[in-house]
Amino acid sequence: MLFRVDDQVVVITGADKGVKGKILKVDRQNRKVLVEGVAKVYKHVRRSQKNPQGGRLSKEMPIDVSNVMLVDPKTGEPTRIGVRYLDDGSKERYAKKSGNSLGKMSPAKPRYATQS
Repeated sequence: MLFRVDDQVVVITGADKGVKGKILKVDRQNRKVLVEGVAKVYKHVRRSQKNPQGGRLSKEMPIDVSNVMLVDPKTGEPTRIGVRYLDDGSKERYAKKSGNSLGKMSPAKPRYATQS
């Protein structure tokens, strides 16, 4: 799973289809992401010292990663994410539509460097 916190994504299916938001949390084990302003539910809370008012709190719930696509920073459109090795042997994420780099994933490893 190639999503990271602070990535800009768009929801491609479900009740919030078409909504753009920022990833707040990534749960790699369950393949879920928490997107800002998406999949909002009400949590009913009792009055307590921590929450003296009580009532209903609105919060986001995690959604499956298959329901979101990364927004390409270059074009502003949804795109898939790929991984490629650079000439120095470091690994980076890139937008498949435009080929634009999305940042490095790992430092340079000599065995993956191109021989020249």
